[in-house]
Amino acid sequence: MAQIIRVSAKSRSTAVAGAIAGIMREEGYAEMKAIGASAVNQSIKALAITRRYLKDDNIDIAAVPSFTEVEIGGTERTAVHMAVYRQADLLAPEQIRSVQSFAAQEANQDRRDEPITIAV
Repeated sequence: MAQIIRVSAKSRSTAVAGAIAGIMREEGYAEMKAIGASAVNQSIKALAITRRYLKDDNIDIAAVPSFTEVEIGGTERTAVHMAVYRQADLLAPEQIRSVQSFAAQEANQDRRDEPITIAV
């Protein structure tokens, strides 16, 4: 199990990104926890910066968020937990090509005249 990076509202997103990038290079998997909107914001910015840091290493990442309960000072709080994977670990090469092809098709279609369907 990877070391969990704890992100606060005062965390520098570049520092968090550097920690994630280092762990991803060594272990290929990282985890973060953040409590509060500002901390989650810093986490998301760190993920975007991490992608830039890892580009030269030909590593792309994907994050899977979930909620978890943590105890702080005897009080239970809800935290956002993010599992960070190498993107290739989530999708097989043929799936990556399929997703890229789908995204390219979607980008080329003009959908302004199509009705929007929302499933409830």
